[in-house]
Amino acid sequence: MNRPVKLGLVGACTALLVVGGIGIFNLVHGLTAGASQDGQSGSSGSFDPSTLSSTPPSNTEAVERARAFLDSWSEQRLEGAAGDTDRPGTAAPALRDYKDGLHLSKLTFDHILSAGPSTVTPGATKVTFDVKAEVAGGTWTYSSAVAVVRSTNGVSAVHWNKSVLYPGLGDDQSLTAGKLPAGASSAKVVASDGKTDLSTFASLRGIATTIGQNAKPTGGTTGTGVAVVDGDGDGVKALKDFSKGRPPVIRTTIDARLQAVAESAVKKPQLQEKPAGTVALDWKNGHILALAHTGGDGDIAINGIKSPGSTMKIITSAALFDQAGLTANSPAPCTDSLVANSQLFHNDPGLKANPGSTLAQAFTVSCNTAFIKDGFHYLVHDGDASALHNEAVDVFGMGSWSIGGGVATTDPSIPTDVQAGDQAAQFIGQGRVTATPLFMASVAATVRGVGFKQPIILPDQHQQTAPRPITARTAGYLQSMMRSVATSGTAAPRLGGLPGVGAKTGTAEEGDHTNGWLTAYDSRIAVAALVEGGSSGVDSAGHVVRQLLTGS
Repeated sequence: MNRPVKLGLVGACTALLVVGGIGIFNLVHGLTAGASQDGQSGSSGSFDPSTLSSTPPSNTEAVERARAFLDSWSEQRLEGAAGDTDRPGTAAPALRDYKDGLHLSKLTFDHILSAGPSTVTPGATKVTFDVKAEVAGGTWTYSSAVAVVRSTNGVSAVHWNKSVLYPGLGDDQSLTAGKLPAGASSAKVVASDGKTDLSTFASLRGIATTIGQNAKPTGGTTGTGVAVVDGDGDGVKALKDFSKGRPPVIRTTIDARLQAVAESAVKKPQLQEKPAGTVALDWKNGHILALAHTGGDGDIAINGIKSPGSTMKIITSAALFDQAGLTANSPAPCTDSLVANSQLFHNDPGLKANPGSTLAQAFTVSCNTAFIKDGFHYLVHDGDASALHNEAVDVFGMGSWSIGGGVATTDPSIPTDVQAGDQAAQFIGQGRVTATPLFMASVAATVRGVGFKQPIILPDQHQQTAPRPITARTAGYLQSMMRSVATSGTAAPRLGGLPGVGAKTGTAEEGDHTNGWLTAYDSRIAVAALVEGGSSGVDSAGHVVRQLLTGS
């Protein structure tokens, strides 16, 4: 920018005597450049922002104006630089904040070129340039641009906004250099080992993002560099790293080794690429150790809401023990078919009728008619079929869970107002009953751990409690029955021979296909799996659960 000439005549003549022809050029240029008090050049008037021309300045004029502005800025003549803009009163303090925030020691500009008419600012010409700034901690370089506008009196000016300082900088943002502020570096969401990044697992990428946005990180060390900060001084984005810090972490309950197993399990070739979801819990404390899913229906491990089929017989059995006083040896006749509330129910093909069956025997072979008969007889009273719902809520903690980090899960449902055939169908996990693998894994965990521990994915997340604990009597009956399923019942083809395993299979009808379920536990974990389109629980979900229980 050309500065106003204030040399007196004597001083000017002295300058001519000393420097000859060069002095003559500088003096004439200063006297004829028409520099005004507000820093505008090339016109006898000043820039008038209220009378903008719709015709962009020429490329030469735009580059000259931009160069004048940048020259003043680089020499830290900030009032002069601000005078080359269309908003000098706003530009001057912003330029000072740039200098102070970055602890600027030197600023240079290069490759100042016209890019033609601006596509952002109407009636402006875009000028691009490269910036090299010596700031606290090191050298920062970046490319930027300004828009040059002209008023109708022919005077041009740099159009001012915060992006003149750095592309995309918001009105309420500023720049800082040196020690990076909190928030400038993204927190790392990790497994329980404190180091494995959850985003490396396909099934957890969305969950890791959600947790990173909602949970509070801990630890970490701050690096140095350049960052964007908001009006409160909090970090928005790191632009340049001079020295790397260690990012803060959000530690989850995920077991990295078991998560890798789960990711592989839902892709087993036996599933024939059918959508699958699985969850593994630490039954001692409710910590989610692994969850994985495949298919186009999203995360069906925690949101796949489907009828759980015969896995619901765990809760039905508990209700019969707690509310009807039955035992594992109580009669539960297994007939080929049964009519309840005018609806016909039958067993899976190949299941042999056993009129003298006990409840434990019916559970082992998963006899539908036995559970419908006992459930409908003992748990439905004068049209009130809420007993199963109450057992699920009071003992197994069914409800709206918050597993932590803002991760959404879908609630299971056992309606209290079921009518007609649904009053019987609920006892075998059909009708209007719905659940997720997360809930069914928790059911198995409640049995093995003799108490409900709400599943969580953050170790410090609050856990809801069940209104009343499962009794040792009921838990003992269920553990014995689930062990029988694994050793000699419907789950034996997959889980037989595995030590300490208890299980329950399920096959649920849905439209023109079935879904396969299996939930189980061993001495370490409780697991549940769902395979959409699975022909049976053991031949679909059974493959997934076995891999998680064996860890290979």
